[in-house]
Amino acid sequence: MPPKITKLTIADYDEIIRLWAEAGLKYKPKGRDSRASMTKEMALDGVQYFGYYENNQLIGVGLANYDGRRGWINRLAVHPDFRGRNIAGELIAECERFLRSKGAVVLTALIEDINEPSMTCFEKAGFACEKSWLYFCKRSSPDA
Repeated sequence: MPPKITKLTIADYDEIIRLWAEAGLKYKPKGRDSRASMTKEMALDGVQYFGYYENNQLIGVGLANYDGRRGWINRLAVHPDFRGRNIAGELIAECERFLRSKGAVVLTALIEDINEPSMTCFEKAGFACEKSWLYFCKRSSPDA
């Protein structure tokens, strides 16, 4: 079966969490990444999770989220055994198509400053690093 990108649903939750763990992506299973939280999130019109499948195995995930002003690409992960094949680039492009269809004119991604591969991937996809910005957050709990 050829590789394909498809929309994910909450039925894919266990596969998503497994992939995040295998990819080394930090996640909060008792908070924002819980099944209950992701169920609510996936029901929103401006949110779509995309999965990259090869041979019926989920090997890449990307989350597109339109907040009414900006399009956000989050939680992008590719299984380590499949990196270097532009899977992340294809997921970014799919997220971008979704976000543009919702009306986003500015696309954004938050990347930890130690994650050079992700920075390189987004730069290849045409994103520019805006180094003058600082990210502030206020969490309702450590798992938020």
